[in-house]
Amino acid sequence: MRMKTLEHILKAAAIIFFFSFHMAFQANAAGDDALCLKTVVIDAGHGGKDPGCVSRDGKVYEKNINLDIAKKLGAKISSAYPEVKVIYTRSTDVFVPLNSRAEIANRNDANLFISIHVNAAASTQAHGFSTHILGDGKNDRISSNMDVCRRENSVILLEEDYTTDYQGFDPNDPESFIFFNLMQNAYYEQSLTFAADADKEMLKGPVRHSRGISQDPFLVLWKTTMPAVLVEVGFMSNASDLKTLTSSAGRSEIAQRLFNAFKSFKAKYDASLDYAAEPSAHHVSNLTNMPAEDGYGVQVFVLSKKLPAGDKSFKGYDVTAVKAGNVYKYIIKMPAADEARRMARQVKKTFPGSFPVRIEDGTVSAL
Repeated sequence: MRMKTLEHILKAAAIIFFFSFHMAFQANAAGDDALCLKTVVIDAGHGGKDPGCVSRDGKVYEKNINLDIAKKLGAKISSAYPEVKVIYTRSTDVFVPLNSRAEIANRNDANLFISIHVNAAASTQAHGFSTHILGDGKNDRISSNMDVCRRENSVILLEEDYTTDYQGFDPNDPESFIFFNLMQNAYYEQSLTFAADADKEMLKGPVRHSRGISQDPFLVLWKTTMPAVLVEVGFMSNASDLKTLTSSAGRSEIAQRLFNAFKSFKAKYDASLDYAAEPSAHHVSNLTNMPAEDGYGVQVFVLSKKLPAGDKSFKGYDVTAVKAGNVYKYIIKMPAADEARRMARQVKKTFPGSFPVRIEDGTVSAL
């Protein structure tokens, strides 16, 4: 192991310890009320001297599309939820370092971070939207997503003294991605939940092709201390997607889809406080073979792939995978609604983003 690698590990470990301590302190100081979704930070990717993706004719810049969708989304949230504070990492065409975007969200104690981007590829056939949460990228989409990650992360090369701000991270050095093998996102389940909500809503159009939900090492996400999702709303390099992205009506519809996802996520996020009963005394060891039929349960997280029975991600619980569109919702089945609510109090200690659900006609909804 080279000295550079060891240095990366030690620095990353120190950062993890700091954030773990910070989050634990915040939770104890603020109490359960901190779980209400009160603040959302909307990040319009790129800006200023960083144009992002550029159309083949050189006339359309990603930074402008991102900003317009971000502001439209923020306006919809403010109108529907005046009690929710909406903060933009940028509201004009200015350059904001990746590091600062996370700091804005952390400084304002945000409950959700949404980063909006436009994709691009060498092939004009590539099209559709995708949603991403923080991860090391070691999944079945690694070959295609790493190019996207390198492009988005390379923005730091425009920043002064980026080697200090990012602890020596080099977007062109594969070894630098060791950071993301060590980062354990405390908001993994909640990030997945919003990503699934966004994927479900975005499928309704105007860009109707989903490229899935994946975990990837995006620098803009890695220092956030709240649920955080990056959404690539379409491809600048695809004629059909570009036509939608350059249309004011198209951008408004994308903002509406993301707002619908926010609405769904907020309902589940806030509902996590509404469990009046004491934690359940039931054990779940015998629930594995319960059929995925109409009933109740506790949703622990959402993934775009099916995990095997007994996977370590279940942390000892017997979990049933329920297919919902392009994702699997992982649920601890319970025989009745009141038992699901009681179990949710217990499960929440292990899965902070979990919540009680109803399964009806193949649809999973918050209870």
